[in-house]
Amino acid sequence: MRPAEKASQRPPDARLLVVAADGSFEHASRARLADYLDPGDLVVANDAATLPASLHGIHDRTGAAVEVRLAGRRSLAIDDVRDFTAVVFGAGDHRTRTEDRPPPPPLLPGDVLQLGPLAATVLRTLGHPRLVMFRFAGATDAIWAGIASHGKPIQYAHVAEPLALWDVWTSVAALPAAFEPPSAGFVLHWAMLAELAARGIGFATLTHAAGISSTGDPALDARLPLDEPYHLPAATVRAIAAAKARGGRVVALGTTVARALEDAARHGAGLRAGLGLATQRIGPGTPLRVVDAIVTGVHEPGESHYELLRAFAGDEVLQRMIAELERHGYRSHEFGDSVLLVRQAPIDATIRRCHRNVTSLSHAREELNGEGRCPHPLVHAEGGAVS
Repeated sequence: MRPAEKASQRPPDARLLVVAADGSFEHASRARLADYLDPGDLVVANDAATLPASLHGIHDRTGAAVEVRLAGRRSLAIDDVRDFTAVVFGAGDHRTRTEDRPPPPPLLPGDVLQLGPLAATVLRTLGHPRLVMFRFAGATDAIWAGIASHGKPIQYAHVAEPLALWDVWTSVAALPAAFEPPSAGFVLHWAMLAELAARGIGFATLTHAAGISSTGDPALDARLPLDEPYHLPAATVRAIAAAKARGGRVVALGTTVARALEDAARHGAGLRAGLGLATQRIGPGTPLRVVDAIVTGVHEPGESHYELLRAFAGDEVLQRMIAELERHGYRSHEFGDSVLLVRQAPIDATIRRCHRNVTSLSHAREELNGEGRCPHPLVHAEGGAVS
């Protein structure tokens, strides 16, 4: 698919593909998102502000130029800013495609990386020559100041002009915690929030340290997403409980929101507020305990974000979705178009839709054709024959 090449969060021609619960499609302007939500629904957004997480510098032992992309830390605590997981590249910048970037010089424990005003010591590699754990030297305030003054937003070659920090902060950005922007939130603006409220649609936030989307190496990309810390406020837990009680849907604005909410609920004791570390990978077969629909960017098969969507819909529906996006020229990547994907309905509910005039599910099953198959594509996606 064609990537969006301009750093515009809300271009006037931004589009939305709506994938309904029955697997049908509708095309709309992204500005009309509220038209596809119902009174009583709750939209949950990630309010993490994006760090300037790309740091250029020198590998002391060899004198080689490097770029360090911060990719993870264990908590959101303000004073927990020394130890980071990072992806390290050799010389170059975003103008070269990530997959074409040279590797860094061999990184050994104890190596020092001089990153502008900051010094970082490699603690260990993490099973790949580009992926390391390192520790910044100095006081907390000095580290934050060094990141702020020397860092730049992580950027990829499809956007040629250098990104400014305001290009990657959403309208609800708060705590600097994300390594790349929670870009599904680019759809938000204050007029839309007012429109949601006027329609009786709720809005809440959480904070999730959105990780990097690509390392340029297939083996390393297969390990994404890395572990990501989050904070789920008690007010958001209460808003979700209220939405569920009134029959509303929980709509995750982005994959990071879905990951945080499902992690917070996955231990079977209900949705818990507070700090957490999302370690699970959501994909086909993952039970969704909280999220009913997701607003996401245009992702392609093989990407970690796409894998998460497989928890919402079967592969047949997603393959048709990809074909529809390609057919209509939707733009991909962080400044691209969007998809509203509603969690696909259970098979029995779909069978009823195939036979709207029947009086019972057993009657619907009797109306199936001689092969015991419903003509609705979702039933085929979920295995076809019913008994």
